[in-house]
Amino acid sequence: MKKGFIANRLHGGKKPTGIVVERKIETVQGKKFLWTDLQSPDRSDVEKLAEKYSFNTLNIEDCMTKFELPKLDSYDDHFFVILHFPPLLQQPGSSRNSQLSIFIGKDFLVTVHQGDLKPLVDLVNICKNDLDQHRKERLLEKSSGYLLHEIIDILVDDLLHISRKVIANLDDLEDEVFDETKSVAKSIALLRREINIMRRIANPLKKFVLEIAKNIKRFSDEEDLSLYFDDVIDHIDKVIETLEESRETMEIYKDTDFMLSTEKTNKILAALTIVFTLSIPGTAIATFYGMNVNLPGGIMDIDNIPTLLGPYTVFIVIILAALIPTALMFVYFKKLGWINY
Repeated sequence: MKKGFIANRLHGGKKPTGIVVERKIETVQGKKFLWTDLQSPDRSDVEKLAEKYSFNTLNIEDCMTKFELPKLDSYDDHFFVILHFPPLLQQPGSSRNSQLSIFIGKDFLVTVHQGDLKPLVDLVNICKNDLDQHRKERLLEKSSGYLLHEIIDILVDDLLHISRKVIANLDDLEDEVFDETKSVAKSIALLRREINIMRRIANPLKKFVLEIAKNIKRFSDEEDLSLYFDDVIDHIDKVIETLEESRETMEIYKDTDFMLSTEKTNKILAALTIVFTLSIPGTAIATFYGMNVNLPGGIMDIDNIPTLLGPYTVFIVIILAALIPTALMFVYFKKLGWINY
């Protein structure tokens, strides 16, 4: 796996910097309801809708909070829910998930987000324009509950797509874990972080989608949406299952990388230790003959220096005196199995 921003790889693009999401308020008239989509809204935008539909003030606060835990508040004529999804765009200093706030009643649907949920933005464009007339009619001719199902469904499908890219990244990482020439500790840590972030999104998502399926019946008299939401739950289960398998695989890769790195370090230390040990005889002899003392064959014993092998007799003898113990040590270490080359 290439080095870099793992979350960026999951979404298949480069990490953007300094991106400012445009503030938009889109309204789409359905057959029985009005859909209002707010992208990166000001507080005043949400408060105007709150006055129109009598939203709870605390829910308005939750909408404007950058990060609020998933929740569902039910009222007589509507309910309010907050869901989290991984965003397509990662801005510096931003949280690692995108918050989607939803108000839904029988004749209205209000969605509030930061504009970084591309599948939702694309769905707004389909309903606002005539890009796909057949799909537009299918989305808007039914109830607000059906449209909410479609919104959640496309976002969950995107989450499933991202989880499958995690598997692809794991396949790339597997080859590098067993390649001793590459360091993958950082890549493993980054991918583990992404998996944990997605798990923190997917696990609560299943619970709240089940709650939505129960509450949505009040706003969908003409049809039973249970089967539709069962399909969404099935996709969330696949995401959770994929992430759990990925987490277990990452733990195996982490342990494997640690063991291989430890083994490689031990080999390096063993080699350096052996080299140092084999150099001890030569170092010891050179140290003695480098002293300014009278030793046999030394410079101060010049009158008694033998000349059997010529003028380099003493040098040759000293080299042999250093090499012979070194050779004996090498043979002994080899016999013990300490040297395997």
